[in-house]
Order: sequence, then structure tokens, then C-alpha cells
Amino acid sequence: MSALSTLRTPDERFVGLPDWPYPPQYLEPLGDGLRMAYTDTGARDGEVTALCLHGNPSWSFIYRHMIPVFAAAGLRVVAPDLFGFGRSDKPADEAWHSFERHRQSLLNLVEALDLRNVMLVCQDWGGILGLTLPPAAPQRYTRLLVMNTLLATGAVSPGFIQWRAYCASQPDLAVGKLLRRGKPDMSAAEVAAYDAPFPDASFKAALRAFAPMVPDGSDAPGAATSRAAASFWQGPWSGDSFMAVGMQDPVLGPGPMAELRAQIRGCPEPMAVAEGGHFVQEWGAPIAHAALAHFGLHAG
Repeated sequence: MSALSTLRTPDERFVGLPDWPYPPQYLEPLGDGLRMAYTDTGARDGEVTALCLHGNPSWSFIYRHMIPVFAAAGLRVVAPDLFGFGRSDKPADEAWHSFERHRQSLLNLVEALDLRNVMLVCQDWGGILGLTLPPAAPQRYTRLLVMNTLLATGAVSPGFIQWRAYCASQPDLAVGKLLRRGKPDMSAAEVAAYDAPFPDASFKAALRAFAPMVPDGSDAPGAATSRAAASFWQGPWSGDSFMAVGMQDPVLGPGPMAELRAQIRGCPEPMAVAEGGHFVQEWGAPIAHAALAHFGLHAG
């Protein structure tokens, strides 16, 4: 463990999670002793790797409806937990968290696992960070499945400003309750699984840090990296893309996703998930099947 004040959620918090049979694996992508957890399942020698990146305040558990679909189609599926989330180590200092540090941890994970022929699957911060990864190693990425996210080039919407203000008012954010608000039929066990990484507020430094981390000006950290990524998606990107939109998302719904689609060369009309909210992976199985069909990767 690093000398940095770091918390590690006890393993017993993750026992018996619904639809989550995946044992964690760990690596230290920043070389500083901090341990990042990830799920690596499906065909380890699969021709295509689905790299599933979650956002705030969720963790890789949010992909539980999509991972089995990808694995059944013969894909390798890798789903990491960002630092501060899930089973990954949780630096207790909010100031530790930065756009570039989290981005670098993901770049290093991709290199350490030598992921190739990657289908990037991303939503929320999984896209804010994830959409900046392919420009650094374009030879590794061939497909994009993008959901309710944005390229954080420095402009922010009124809806996001409201979300950031809400986060600032919730230092001990009730994560499971927030997720259930968008999907009222979520079971108590699923709600508990979203709360599992966070025994108390001291484990939630990342949750408090991430909303202010979204670049809110042209010179904000991450904005230039995101603008460079926008140029990549508009120009050099030659892979295949698929977009799904949770239509009930008040912050990153149809309007912002239409803007993102215009930034991705060749991105077709999106799949509209009529009942889906911001955390659209909760409706993930139909999305996964539709994306695989679009990419010609058929489930077994």
C-alpha cells in the first residue's frame, strides 16, 4: 500500500452480489502501490475485447447485464473499477483525483493487459476518460459502443451545473438510492451492490471529486486532451461505432448525445432506449445485443 492515505473496501462487502459471479483481478497501473480491480472474463483468446468503462458514482457492476451477452458472443470482456470506486483502492484525499491521473491509469491498464481489437464500451466518466484513450493508441481500437456521455472539451450545460451543485450538497451521496431513482424496479440487492464499495462517507472522496473534475473551461485540466480526442473522432477514426441513448437522462440525454454523434465520424443513428435514464446500462442486455448485431459479432 502507498503511504498516501488510502482506503480499501473489505472483501466481505462484495459477497453474494446479484448477477455478479466475477472474481476480481488486480494490478498497479500507476506503479505507486495503488491497486486497481478489474474483471476479465469471456474468451481470453477472443478475437475482440470489450473494454467496459463505468462512470460516477457506479462501478463495473453496472455492466452486469452486458458482460454475459458479450462473453456469449466469444468476446473477452475487461471491466475495470476506476480508482475510488468498486473494489479498487480509494485515495482519501479528494485532491489526489485528477483527469490526467485517472486517464493515465486506464492507458496503463490497456498496455499492461495488451488489449487489442478493442470495442470501447463507455458511459458517463467512462466516456469522458475513455473517449480520450484511442488517440493515444489507435491501433488497439476497432469499435466504439458509446452511451450517455460527452467529450469534455470545456463547455458545460445548465443541467450539468445543477448536477454538480447537487453533488456538492451530498458529501455522503446515497449511491444505491440515486441509481434506483432512475430505475424504480431495481431490487434491494442491486441497490445494496451499488452501495457496497462505500461503507461510509470516508470512502467517497472520488464521488466528491469527480463532478468538479469535469472541465468547465477551455483551460481546465482535461479540456485540451478532450479537444484533441474530438479531432481524432472527427478525422482519423476509421472504426465502427454504435450509440445508445437513455432518453430519460436529464443531463446527457438526446440533445447532448446528438452533439456527440456529430463529433464521431460515421456514427449511425442511435438506438433510443425510451425508458432508459442516465445509467442506461441498467437496460444493457438489449443494447449489447443490438451493438453486436451492428458489428457483426453474433452471440452464441
